[in-house]
Amino acid sequence: MAVTIDPRTSVFGDRMVVTGSYTAGETSIDLGSLLVSIDMATVTPTGATPAILPEAGAAATAITLNISDVCSVSGTTITVTEGVQGGVGTVGGTFMAIGRRS
Repeated sequence: MAVTIDPRTSVFGDRMVVTGSYTAGETSIDLGSLLVSIDMATVTPTGATPAILPEAGAAATAITLNISDVCSVSGTTITVTEGVQGGVGTVGGTFMAIGRRS
């Protein structure tokens, strides 16, 4: 499990755009060495988790949709979680954060 931060960041005023990638199973991306706070973060999973169609005999409207990785921000850390609690873990992908630079 590893997080890779792209070496070329973009700076505008006191804000910085940080991009990179994370591997499957990764749950935490710490950007404290680059940012004082994070204003926005997003993840783009490279793997897709398909929708699960209803089982035979189930109501036609009962569909479980497994959403790929999602993220939340606390301070200077991005927490990546699987979209649906199914025990499969995160699938990995890329991330982008905009925040106040150090």
